[in-house]
Amino acid sequence: MPSPYAPETLWRDGNYRRLWFSLLISAFAGQIGALALSLTAAEVLRATPTQIGILGSMGTLPFVLFMLPAGVVLDRIRKLPAYLFGEVVMSLMFLCIPVAMVLDRLDMGLLYAVAFVGACVSVVSGTAGQIVLTQLVRRGELIEAHGRNRMAQAFAEIAGPGLAGMLIKLVGFPLAILLNCGLMLWSAVVLRGLRVDDQPAATRPAGFWPELLEGIRFVRHDRLLLTMALSVGGWQVFQTGAMVTQVLFATRELGLSAMAFGFCLAGAGVGTVVAGAWGHRLAARIGPGPSMIVGMAASGIGWLQLALAPGGGLGVVAFVVMLVCLGGSVVLIFSNLLALRQAVTPAPLLARMTSTMRWLTLFPAWPGALLGGVLAERFGLRFPLLVGGLGAILLAVLLWRFSPLRSVRQLGAAA
Repeated sequence: MPSPYAPETLWRDGNYRRLWFSLLISAFAGQIGALALSLTAAEVLRATPTQIGILGSMGTLPFVLFMLPAGVVLDRIRKLPAYLFGEVVMSLMFLCIPVAMVLDRLDMGLLYAVAFVGACVSVVSGTAGQIVLTQLVRRGELIEAHGRNRMAQAFAEIAGPGLAGMLIKLVGFPLAILLNCGLMLWSAVVLRGLRVDDQPAATRPAGFWPELLEGIRFVRHDRLLLTMALSVGGWQVFQTGAMVTQVLFATRELGLSAMAFGFCLAGAGVGTVVAGAWGHRLAARIGPGPSMIVGMAASGIGWLQLALAPGGGLGVVAFVVMLVCLGGSVVLIFSNLLALRQAVTPAPLLARMTSTMRWLTLFPAWPGALLGGVLAERFGLRFPLLVGGLGAILLAVLLWRFSPLRSVRQLGAAA
């Protein structure tokens, strides 16, 4: 049920606060899980850059394979139970890692499987979670709501990596991952209390495949949706290529320990907090479309300056600056992307539109991750950063010059 409050009083909606708190818990769990997974591969199993690239690609491959069918299924069922179910399954998947450590059966194959299955769950629960938000707030509040949701993730990004690094140092990888599982289950408990108007649509006589094609055609024939899908998909190639080996760059090129690496990752949270607090005001001033382009350019600047930075202390500073730029850019890109695409889509098509858009924007992450790992192994850990930085800046320039995004100044006008 949409909130009755104006955007500036969104916090007064107890239903939205419950969703936000669940996102906060889940974000802390994600920070612990992501750091533990990447450091387990890099430090415990001594993975090569190519193996790290494969690990990253396994986390995106299910979006390529299953995203479009998931949209059809979600348009037929209730979204909140699917969202809640995903939190539970993710906790069980991560539980496999400490069990394998205890049994001395841990290898890269298991980490690939955890990343793959976890992404399969995210295909369904992540899409469902985005639609649940539209059941809680008005469409005119979506940019602010997505920005505030990103702030929940930002708080976790600031405190989570440092706490995760300390946990790993103090109690080791297995217990840190167990805490991650407990937080995911807590998030699921909080989600159970949400009150939403979540009635599934009746099964359509057209059948599964015609419904799937209907969602694809809707995106294909909407110029704004198609432009956003292709532009963010292009950015994802540079993003995953530049970032897939960041743990190797930090631990091997900069010599950071697990704890120091975790504290550096808080830089992404700083950028996210700033953009989450002020991003919707920037969108109101220059428009959601231009804000997306600014975000892409900011990420490219961050990767480029790190690729060209010296080693030592200055290199660590450049690493933190890159993370600040990335955290802010993700908010500017995705809070506006999500709000714009939800504003122009009728409710019966929301799941299929969301799945189609997520497929188009996340499909490029799969080859991007593989490419980043291969480039790092052949030309060094700085080379993917250089390619990603130059590519993102060039993409932003082309979008500003030639795309309709530059002219999207108001959410209402887009709708």
